[in-house]
Amino acid sequence: MIHYHQHLIDGDMRAATGAATTTIHDSTTEEPLATIAHGSAADVEAAVKAARAAFARWSSTSVEQRAAYLLAIADALEAQSDRMADSVVAEVGMPLKLALRIQVQAPIAAWRTTAARAAEALAETRVAHSLVTKEPVGIVAAITPWNYPLHQITAKLAAALVAGCCVVLKPSELAPGVVAALCEAALEARLPRGVLNVVVGDRSTGEALIAHPGIDMVSFTGSTAAGRQIAASAGARLKRVALELGGKSASIALPDADLAAVVKHALSSCMLNSGQTCSAITRLIVPDAQYPAYREQLRGGLANLRIGDPRDAGSRLGPLVSAAHRSRVSAYIERAQQASYDEIADDTQTVLPARGYFVAPAIFGRVPADAELAQEEVFGPVLAVQTYSTEEEAVALANGTPYGLAGAVWSASAEHALRVARRLRAGQIDVNGAPFNASAPFGGFGASGMGREGGTFGIEDFIELRAIQLPQ
Repeated sequence: MIHYHQHLIDGDMRAATGAATTTIHDSTTEEPLATIAHGSAADVEAAVKAARAAFARWSSTSVEQRAAYLLAIADALEAQSDRMADSVVAEVGMPLKLALRIQVQAPIAAWRTTAARAAEALAETRVAHSLVTKEPVGIVAAITPWNYPLHQITAKLAAALVAGCCVVLKPSELAPGVVAALCEAALEARLPRGVLNVVVGDRSTGEALIAHPGIDMVSFTGSTAAGRQIAASAGARLKRVALELGGKSASIALPDADLAAVVKHALSSCMLNSGQTCSAITRLIVPDAQYPAYREQLRGGLANLRIGDPRDAGSRLGPLVSAAHRSRVSAYIERAQQASYDEIADDTQTVLPARGYFVAPAIFGRVPADAELAQEEVFGPVLAVQTYSTEEEAVALANGTPYGLAGAVWSASAEHALRVARRLRAGQIDVNGAPFNASAPFGGFGASGMGREGGTFGIEDFIELRAIQLPQ
């Protein structure tokens, strides 16, 4: 059993003063894995105080100096790559090969990319006789989830720090392994005291941080319900907010699309991390006349996705993060079964391991536009297939949820696919399986949030613009 009972405050690892603790279990074995001591209001107070004391000096350092610290943190994290990947496998359930590449190596690369883009993002500009400077927003409360722990932390910390902000990070208590590695990396990089503070805890710890008068901005990734509450709390105090929330992303297959490629992409996206991905394609919108062909292709494709121990090199789908989350996802599947949708794949087709928080991947066909499964984020390995007769109907279906995080469009004509992509109300659209671009803006429309992460766009989220009028 690992004990995570210290927080990073003002350059030191300090014992938590809160009475609350959380015990997490290995997602595959269900054995107790670690205990986490929650930060108290006093810990939050100390962390914010340290950040405010460090802000004047940190914000006045050069962009080049701040970028150098980011590179040093990246180097220190890289030395702990295997340890962090093992933690993600145990805590979250992603298969090891994917965890190392997506959950560890990609975020480390993002620290370096952010450092490289800093000078461009923060450069001063002239507008006639005005000098426009980009100033750090101040003290940032960064609140991150468990599903991609290092990735989500990196998206906020690297951008905020290089912009000149000081940060108090409240990561999820369900994925502490990478957090411990990050604290060690910050200390190894000799990041100045108070620039980064880490207080682990649950919702009450986050609420204390959001409400603190010393916080200038809240950057949050998590559920839309929590995002609404955070926005209301921050808005009452006139604090800047950036929210990366839920999704119900759709992939539109136009009639001339490559059916096999569409299905491969949809299954890969929906089932990645066992569906525990906010930007996952969880709706596949196909021509009504082609539904039987898509149905057959989906059944065949799903048969190739082996579910099992994430430490096994042959496993493509691991368990969910916890017993509670397994129950939540299973309830969605049971309600869809009771609704008598076409079960393209169901839990009777898969033999699950005897232990672990596993859920068999499920695919339901001809799901109505107003159905729970078409409107709500399940956050599990569940795909809803919808059909259309006209292109107008396909676009309306894709745009027919409160969310707008991601999407995809497929056609033999890239130009046609692009025209349809321009009509989708979502923050990031893939055309014909185009790869993810870490330097492009990532964020959503509507209930998927506000603000952007990634590249120069993510850095700009943490700045204030200042115009200095010069004599003519």
